[in-house]
Amino acid sequence: MRPLGTAVTALALAGVTLVGTAGAAWASCGQVDHPSAAATCSTPWGSGTRSATESTAEPLKNIRTGRHDCFDRAVFDITGAGGGATGYHVGYVDAFHQDGTHERLPVKGGAILQVYVNAPSYDPATGRPVYEATAGKALPGVDVSGYRTFRDAVFGASFEGQTQVALGVRAKLPFRVHHAGDRLIVDVAHTW
Repeated sequence: MRPLGTAVTALALAGVTLVGTAGAAWASCGQVDHPSAAATCSTPWGSGTRSATESTAEPLKNIRTGRHDCFDRAVFDITGAGGGATGYHVGYVDAFHQDGTHERLPVKGGAILQVYVNAPSYDPATGRPVYEATAGKALPGVDVSGYRTFRDAVFGASFEGQTQVALGVRAKLPFRVHHAGDRLIVDVAHTW
């Protein structure tokens, strides 16, 4: 009877380890809309501006968002960027002004997180749109209703190889920016 109990305990522990590993693997690959089972919200990221100077001629393919236990996420899919060689400039601004025209664009929320991605939303060789969005309008296919932190997601412009987006957030909250393959990821914490 004792060997059977030991075997059952070992299998149960192995199952917990596999579930935990699968959750970590899922989170590391940048998947959206898959909150972890038990969240420990440690988000000591700060709210200061972040940037990286790399650039790519590869176009922005898509922008999507997702809800997680501790943060809301925006994912910028860059076609063929590979090892994360896409630059960015992300920071809070008092008002969102369209790049190129400087026209002020409305953004809902208590704070505006402006995101510049060093990738055009058009094919540089042909000028044809790859990610079709309209200045001052919500991002295509993105609905942030029901999110804890995001209140709005507005397209600004794609000008001189950069794409500009505003994330309207509940308040000026901590955020982080990181790469996962050919994705640039912006996470905004739910709380301080």
